[in-house]
Amino acid sequence: MTEARAMITAEKYAISAGHELATRAGLEILENGGNAVDAGVAAGMALGVLHCDLVNFAGVAPIMIRMADSGETVTIDGLGHWPQLASVAFFENEYGGEIPQGLLRTVVPAAPAAWITALDRFGTMSFKDVAQYAWRYACDGFPVYPVFARFIADNENAYHRTPACEEIYLPGGRPPAVGDIFVQEDLASTIRYMIDCSEAAGSDRKAGLQAAYDAFYKGDIAKTITDYHIANGGFLRMDDMSGYKPRFEAPIRVGYGNAEIFTCGAWCQGISLAQAFRMLDGIDVAALGHNSADYIHTLSAVFDLVFADRDAYVADPAFVDVPVREMLDDAYLAARRSLIEAERAFAEMPPAGDPRRGLAKIGDTAAQGADAAVAGNDPHDTDQRPVHDLKDTASADTTYVCVMDEAGNMFSATPSDTSADTEVIPGTGLCPSSRGSQSRGVASSINAVEPGKRPRLTPNPAIALKDGQPLLAFGTPGGDVQIQAMIQVFINAFEFGMDIQKAVEAPRFATYNFPSSFAPHTYHPGLVMLEESIPAETTATLDRRGRRIDRWADGTWKAGGVLAVRRHGKGTLTAGADPRRAGFAAGR
Repeated sequence: MTEARAMITAEKYAISAGHELATRAGLEILENGGNAVDAGVAAGMALGVLHCDLVNFAGVAPIMIRMADSGETVTIDGLGHWPQLASVAFFENEYGGEIPQGLLRTVVPAAPAAWITALDRFGTMSFKDVAQYAWRYACDGFPVYPVFARFIADNENAYHRTPACEEIYLPGGRPPAVGDIFVQEDLASTIRYMIDCSEAAGSDRKAGLQAAYDAFYKGDIAKTITDYHIANGGFLRMDDMSGYKPRFEAPIRVGYGNAEIFTCGAWCQGISLAQAFRMLDGIDVAALGHNSADYIHTLSAVFDLVFADRDAYVADPAFVDVPVREMLDDAYLAARRSLIEAERAFAEMPPAGDPRRGLAKIGDTAAQGADAAVAGNDPHDTDQRPVHDLKDTASADTTYVCVMDEAGNMFSATPSDTSADTEVIPGTGLCPSSRGSQSRGVASSINAVEPGKRPRLTPNPAIALKDGQPLLAFGTPGGDVQIQAMIQVFINAFEFGMDIQKAVEAPRFATYNFPSSFAPHTYHPGLVMLEESIPAETTATLDRRGRRIDRWADGTWKAGGVLAVRRHGKGTLTAGADPRRAGFAAGR
């Protein structure tokens, strides 16, 4: 493993975020009287600067908030939709059903709206109060750290896409080195413009927030973005920007043991997190033994079944009738669980279930292709091409931040969107959301591109309660590894009794036995990746059961970067930060 970190113990409040400077920003907000939402938004905006390789200031930012005074838990989708000019026919006719890198995968940038909306409804501070940290880190720069340097170096060819990309990400014509100061002058100017607009609105906090919102979505920033799209063949137009509003969505709420887990809805893989927790609640996972062959075999099988259902049924519920209630039905999940064999693994993705009829499978195995195609899971389309090259088995983009404050408010957010697969809008420092990579360019898919439709998102922040009181805020980067890493950490803490830092640091594994959420949606039949410190005899047993096994180095960023804050009863808080990435926890 990478070097262990000390667990943070606090009495008043705690925060864990994807970079130390973001954590420091949130902590300063808390020390100055802000609540968990103020702190989370400040840290989240800062991450769009500090993780500008993996997270864009103009990307996505799904948020979950629980307010102590009302007991209300809400989610803000923070997810943009396809512009009105986009169509699946375009991608079928021009790109053979692929969604290429670059401007064409741009959906409406949602993160600024999500942060401002959270602050407006649940925060106490002004836009300037919370945005000043992001502005400062963009203006003054920050020291390049190893994960940042490695990602840009690994994607150097992508950053040669346009002169604007090169100017920011390849300063001096080369990838930045660890210890260099990374400055983003254009992004600093963009954030400063939003701050100035908010300040010009006067002393009314809400008016200032609206002014910052309008500066991005209706003013010069929006015009600069859309003018570039018009000039370079992109889809975004002013009407797409000015009409955008993030959506408040009710969370999914499920039980696991004596905890209640709150996840985001079926517009992301939050429903898959909920399904997996419910399936595992019917298994004595502690009796399997931590990271034993039986444990890895069983959890991987559960994840395979859940991802098969995700592939078949989960898409933007505003466009697709997702059978959420049926997918979480105990009898249905018991039927799905019955497909797991103790000595035989799924050597390929199992068939989807039939939740509407409560059946474990859609038809029989021989009929899977025809039945699955009806469900949007055609094994002959581009979503299901078997690939044995392991270079694309990990998603680097995304980060996370969680906060609990003294009043018991909870904030959990998973901002995302890489800069390597799209273009910088010259003069802004922004790479508007390339999350269209998680849609499909073929009409047969339930996740096909459609104007106004949201891609199915991988980022999915979560919280847990016990007896109606805060228990855990948790999340991670990692694409399709996210729910797998989150569940392993939760089980480490609450089934195996690890403190939250040890729970985060413990060796992990992940199955890839399903089509990737990201274009070109490659598929690795039977593959499970394990960190190296999981014993060789465990690997041998899994291999005998039919799994294709490969190894990660211990402490790899590919296993996620879980961050968490835990409350112990009504008193002490503990916080953990995954050393696999640049996460950092703090508290008072």
